[in-house]
Amino acid sequence: MTAPTRRATPADAVVVAELLHAFNSEFDTPTPGVEVLATRLRSLLAEPSTFAILGGDPALGGAPALGVALVTLRRNVWSDGPVALLDEMYVEPAHRGTGIGSAILEHMVATCRELGVAEIEINVDESDADTMRFYERHGFSNGDPDTGEKAFYFYRSLEADD
Repeated sequence: MTAPTRRATPADAVVVAELLHAFNSEFDTPTPGVEVLATRLRSLLAEPSTFAILGGDPALGGAPALGVALVTLRRNVWSDGPVALLDEMYVEPAHRGTGIGSAILEHMVATCRELGVAEIEINVDESDADTMRFYERHGFSNGDPDTGEKAFYFYRSLEADD
């Protein structure tokens, strides 16, 4: 049985915020807290450039949200459709390996197709081999399919430049 999933609305901002806060807390990554995240998400989820997919536990009829994918879209010069960035994907630890993550990812890909997305990008930490295998199982690659060259993610926080 596939885990139930649905596209979040701005009314789900607190639920999405709680999951994102739990994600960062689990990995000892700074978080501004649920209230700040929910405020930002209410606005973002109301815009066409951001969407989230929630996944629930099939044993509970999908009532609780046990996982989330948060996606932002941007236009680009190389394709007619936008590029999607999977900003965050999280499934509560007790529910990993149950199919919720796969169901969320499949719903996210289907939503991207509906929106005319040309490409989906995902950033994964080098040490997170399990996550890399998960995305590879779902057809994602960390290299150029034509040349085989590896893709790298570079980052610079402008908040730290004060």
